Amino acid sequence: MGLTIAQKIIKEHLVSGEMTPGKEVALKIDQTLTQDATGTMAYLEFETMGVPRVRTELSVAYIDHNTLQSGFENADDHRFIQSMAKKYGLYFSRPGNGICHQVHLERFGIPGKTLIGSDSHTPTGGGIGMLAIGAGGLDVAVAMGGGTYYITMPKMVRVNLTGKLSPWVAAKDIILEVLRIMSVKGGVGKIIEYGGEGVKTLSVPERATITNMGAELGATTSVFPSDEVTRSFLKAQGREQDWIELLPDADAQYDEVIEIDLSSLAPMAAMPHSPDNVKSVTEIGPIKVDQVSIGSCTNSSLLDMLKVAAILKGKTVHPDVSLSIAPGSKQVLNMLAQNGALADMIAAGARILESACGPCIGMGQSPNSKGVSLRTFNRNFEGRSGTADAGIYLVSPEVAAASALAGVLTDPRTLGDAPQVTLPAEFLINDNMVELPATPEEAKAVEVLRGPNIKEFPVTKALPDSIEAKAVLKVGDNITTDHIMPAGAKILPYRSNIPYLSKFCFGQVDPDFSERCKAEGKGMIIGGANYGQGSSREHAALVPLYLGVKAVITKSFARIHQANLINAGILPFTFANEADYDNIELGDELRLPEVRALITEGKPVVLENVTKNECYPLVYSFSQRQTDMLLAGGLLNYTRENAH
Repeated sequence: MGLTIAQKIIKEHLVSGEMTPGKEVALKIDQTLTQDATGTMAYLEFETMGVPRVRTELSVAYIDHNTLQSGFENADDHRFIQSMAKKYGLYFSRPGNGICHQVHLERFGIPGKTLIGSDSHTPTGGGIGMLAIGAGGLDVAVAMGGGTYYITMPKMVRVNLTGKLSPWVAAKDIILEVLRIMSVKGGVGKIIEYGGEGVKTLSVPERATITNMGAELGATTSVFPSDEVTRSFLKAQGREQDWIELLPDADAQYDEVIEIDLSSLAPMAAMPHSPDNVKSVTEIGPIKVDQVSIGSCTNSSLLDMLKVAAILKGKTVHPDVSLSIAPGSKQVLNMLAQNGALADMIAAGARILESACGPCIGMGQSPNSKGVSLRTFNRNFEGRSGTADAGIYLVSPEVAAASALAGVLTDPRTLGDAPQVTLPAEFLINDNMVELPATPEEAKAVEVLRGPNIKEFPVTKALPDSIEAKAVLKVGDNITTDHIMPAGAKILPYRSNIPYLSKFCFGQVDPDFSERCKAEGKGMIIGGANYGQGSSREHAALVPLYLGVKAVITKSFARIHQANLINAGILPFTFANEADYDNIELGDELRLPEVRALITEGKPVVLENVTKNECYPLVYSFSQRQTDMLLAGGLLNYTRENAH
C-alpha cells in the first residue's frame, strides 16, 4: 500500500512507535521556531534542562508578537531571547524582520523536513511540503535539546481540488470552505493533505494561507505536495538547492476524501465568533464596516499585498473605515516600497503597520465599540481583537480591500476585471535582520540578559495518590486558549511572569476565578466539548498549574492544549457519559480516588462528586510516556529524571 505525503515524512523521521492511527509515534525534529509571546518561557525551560547547545539542524527565535514597547517588559524579553539565541546556537530574527511563519516560509523552510513551533500556526510550512506542527513551548524546548517529539498518529484526509479559482476568489475562500465542511473540531486527530489537479493552479503563498488556517480545523497539520510550483518559489528565494519533489504514491490510502471544485467557490467570510461560521459575502449582504485590517501570518505575503495595492490604486478608503495593512516580512515591505505598491496603499489612505502580528494577536488596532471589523486573519474569537462587543469577520484580502473602499461588506466581483498579479522570478534577498549564533567557543562568554519581569518556570510536584478538590470553574463548549489566558497589549508583556499573569486567567469567563483558586489552593475545572481550541500557548496550562488546578475534566479536548496540560502535569480526563457534565456545579467537592495507581495500571478512573454522592466514569488514553510524565508532575520533571 502506498503512502501519503505526510506518511512519507513521518516514516523518514520515525524514531519509535507504529504508524497506525491512534498509536503514539516519536519523531525526529529537524527544525524549530519560537516567537516572543511563547519564546521566553520556552528558553527558560530549555535552560533548565542543562543542554549546552541546540541540537536541531536549525532553530530560529523570532520577535513578532510583543512588539509594542509601552513599558520595559517586551524589550527585556527581546534582549533575553536574543542573548539566549546567541549563547545556545539559534538564529535570531530581529523585531521588524517579520512574522515567524512568513519569514520561515521565505528563508528557512525545506520540503520533507519536520518543523515544530511554539505557535499554533506553524503548519504554514505545509505550504512547501513540510511536516510542520504547532506545539507547546516545552515540547519545542525538548526538541531543541535533541529530544524526540511525540504525537498520536493521525488519520489522513485528502482534500481533492479540481478546477481553477474564478477571478476575485482567493485561497482564503478555499480554507473557509474546508472549515464550513469540517468545522473547528473536524480536523482533530487528522492531517489534511491537499491534492488534485487544482493544486497546480495555486502558488506557494496561496498554499500557505490554506495550511496556516488548518490550525482552525483542530488538525495536527496540513500539507501540500512539493512540486514544480514549490521549486519555482524556492528558486526565487535563492534556495533551489533545498527543493525535493514530494508527492503521494498513486495508491496512497486516505481515511476520508473531500472534493472541492475550485471553480464553484465564491468570496466568503467567517462571521462572529468562530472561523467555521462561514457564509458567502453575498449571503451576508452589505453590512456597514468600521474597520479593515489586512495582514497576519495568513494573508501578508507579497502576492496578497500586490493584489490589495492594485485594488486600492487611484482610489480612496471610505471615510467611515479605518484601513490598516501589515506586510508579513521585511522582504515583502521592501519589495512593495521598491515597486511602488506601497505608495499606492499610502495614497489611498491605508495605515501601514510594522511587519509583525499586530492586531491579530490583539497588539493594537482594536475596533470601536460594537464595531464591525473585516480581517484577513485566522481567528475571530469573541474579545480577541481587544473589543469585547466587536463583530469580527474573516475575509480574503480581495474582499477586505473592496470593502474598505465601499464602506460596506462587498463582493469584489462587482468591481469588474480582477487585477492580474504575478510573483517575481527573483525575490529581494537581504537577511541582515537575522543574527547568527555565537560559535561554541564564543558562546562561553555570552551573558544571558534577564529583566526583572522574567520569572522562573512554575514548580511542579509528583502526582499524589488521590486528588480532592472543588470544581473551581465550569465552562461550556469551544473554550479557547484566549478564554483561558487572554492575549492583547495589556497582558502579553507578562508572558514571562506567570504569577502576575495569573490575575487574568479566565478573566473574560469568570472574573473571580483567579482569586477563588488562590483561596482554595487547588481545584478542578469542568469543561464542555473542544476545550482549549486555538493558540498553542502553553500559558493556558502553566497559569492554571500555578493556581493549583489539578485536573481538567471535559467532553473533549483540542489536541495541543491537551498535550500542554500533560506537559504541565495537569490530568486531562473526558466524561465517559457526556450527560454527567450537567450534574456537576461550581463549588461541588470532587475526588479522584487512587488516581495515581489507576493510571499507572491503565485501569478505569472514576470522578466522585462528594457533594452529591454521585460517581462519573472517566475516559483517558495516555501513552506510557504520557503516564510517566503525569506521575512525575510534568514533562520538565520527567526530562530531568530521565536525563542521561
